[in-house]
Amino acid sequence: MASAPHPTPHLQQHLEQSPEQRRAADIIRLLMLYRPLLDAFIIDFFTDGLWAQLPPAWQSALASATPAQLAGLLGGRGGPGAAWPLSLLAFAAAARGLAFPRGCPGGAPHPPCQSSHLHPLLRRHVKPKKQHEIQRLGKLLQRLSQATGCKCVVDIGAGQGHLSRFLAFGLGLSVTAVESDGRLVGLAERFDQELLRELGKTRGLGHKRPSPHPLTPRAPQHVAGRLDTAAPWGEFLLPPNPPGPSPAARNPLGGLGGSEDRGQVLVTGLHACGDLSPALLCHFARSPAVAAVALVGCCYMKLSTAPQPPGCLLGYPLSTSVAALPGHQLSYRAREAACHALEEYEGRLRGGSPHLRAHCYRAVLESLIRAADPTKKHLGLQPGRKAHTLSFPQYAHLGLPLAGLDPAGVLLDSEAVGAMLEQQHKVVAFCTLGQLLAPAVETLILLDRLLYLREQGFHCALVPLFNPRFSPRNLVLVASRTLLATVLAGLDKDSEDGDSSEDGDNSKDEDLW
Repeated sequence: MASAPHPTPHLQQHLEQSPEQRRAADIIRLLMLYRPLLDAFIIDFFTDGLWAQLPPAWQSALASATPAQLAGLLGGRGGPGAAWPLSLLAFAAAARGLAFPRGCPGGAPHPPCQSSHLHPLLRRHVKPKKQHEIQRLGKLLQRLSQATGCKCVVDIGAGQGHLSRFLAFGLGLSVTAVESDGRLVGLAERFDQELLRELGKTRGLGHKRPSPHPLTPRAPQHVAGRLDTAAPWGEFLLPPNPPGPSPAARNPLGGLGGSEDRGQVLVTGLHACGDLSPALLCHFARSPAVAAVALVGCCYMKLSTAPQPPGCLLGYPLSTSVAALPGHQLSYRAREAACHALEEYEGRLRGGSPHLRAHCYRAVLESLIRAADPTKKHLGLQPGRKAHTLSFPQYAHLGLPLAGLDPAGVLLDSEAVGAMLEQQHKVVAFCTLGQLLAPAVETLILLDRLLYLREQGFHCALVPLFNPRFSPRNLVLVASRTLLATVLAGLDKDSEDGDSSEDGDNSKDEDLW
């Protein structure tokens, strides 16, 4: 009998890769195939003739598609009477299949007005979306604390201190909140004192019915400072930016003493912007004082991607696995697209929302601006948050002056303008294609971070912790120096309410990496 053929070197290398490495490579191959679509700015729809760049079969199908049918294409749930070309179906299926699952364990399809799982005093000054996030992330950090034995948490980029306040007052943890904006630090301290006063009044009244979520009178320590990515963890603080009137606070981890003075800590960042997320991961990787990290990133377009001087942080790629893959580079536009709210856009399509006309308005305005002055390109104009409620002439009268142009000198009711406005359905369809790729880009960025940690031997996982319908950046990267199984096993039991999500999404093993 003839022996089985040996695998080719390329196949052997593929077989030796981890599932995460193979998925990252597959995403990059997909993005390389559709890079012109991914890198296109929708405001250039008319100036660059973006519609004509689509395959003719796609143009024909998309031009006649209803918003509800586009929503079906985006969500993979089908659409009434849609007949898509096989190549478009394959593109959509690949984009959806390679993106990380975004469903969270339990949770209502719409955010509650107020979270019943937070003490009323912890809900003050906090929007329902943020309440949902701090409750879910706080419970995860509590599990990490129990698994690692760490009672101290450092919250980086703490803002107004809402998460820190829940961790300290609500869960009884010792919390240091680090924020670069001194004004927010002052506001957070004011909220802490306000809560302590109210808590004192409540205890003084001696209520007969105890709260189901009793609070501990233990406020967080707030520190104004920035993260020095090149410094050791025990010396990571730089002065706030801009510097405050008082000297920078001492490092919360003990300065010279570092971990010897305080022991190990947990580190968290809720929507840590741009390079702050990879900076936290780098500190975790090289600092034994940090036992575990739970991180939710955002603002991927602010990541540094160009080669950096020695000692400076590169935001993407972090891992050697992704850096070695040809075509791994992500443009500013691609990273910006990864920040989109996919579920919100799908909802607008299904409901035929008037918000859908905003992209067409902006594309027509860009065409008028460039016709008047070709040097004025992508000016970042914001004619108003309620542009969808205006007629186009009203919108243009707000937008043109922002570009330094007089609306009186531009024909806003010409046949050319009318012809562009009639193509709103095509603009919406083109946007939908970009939205299909956005989750795959976010998955690649997060996979890069996970692989960076795996390459150094850490235990880590990506978890869809928040409900993506009202918290689009819902994936949390959890990493620890010890096994995470006990931390992740009961996350579905910590959901904010007992109801399953609208589509029956529940936490399963395949939703955790």
